[in-house]
Amino acid sequence: MKHWLMKSEPDSYSIEDLERDGRTAWTGVRNYQARNLMRDEMSVGDPVLFYHSSSNPPGVVGVARVASEPYGDATALDPRSDYYDEKATEQEPRWYLVDVEFVERFPRTVPLAELKDTEGLEEMVVTQRSRLSVQPVRPEEFEIVRRLGRS
Repeated sequence: MKHWLMKSEPDSYSIEDLERDGRTAWTGVRNYQARNLMRDEMSVGDPVLFYHSSSNPPGVVGVARVASEPYGDATALDPRSDYYDEKATEQEPRWYLVDVEFVERFPRTVPLAELKDTEGLEEMVVTQRSRLSVQPVRPEEFEIVRRLGRS
């Protein structure tokens, strides 16, 4: 089992939206490294730290879980979508996604500043100025963050 952090702008899709919906397709990822992580590395059941970016403060707000095998992102095929890619086809989707399902919302946001100041998280990808929207997380980092969020 691998652990992940996935970023979403709360104005686009928040932890509250995921809690309401229960499950969603993680559409619109247009970074090759993030796509490759979803397509090649994620497995059903992998835990995910849900991170609100572009918020005040940015930080981890809850936990989700990978709920599907990877599959082609249909938004790449829709010319009306902001995520349309004219090179994508049904046979060769180019962009992939996974579904994620809600697990828990933390009583408080664990802000990025706190993540940076917490022992054991010094090498966590999100603390290294990474803009990557899908990031691997070490199991021990995941547990530290979950403990912080529940406190």
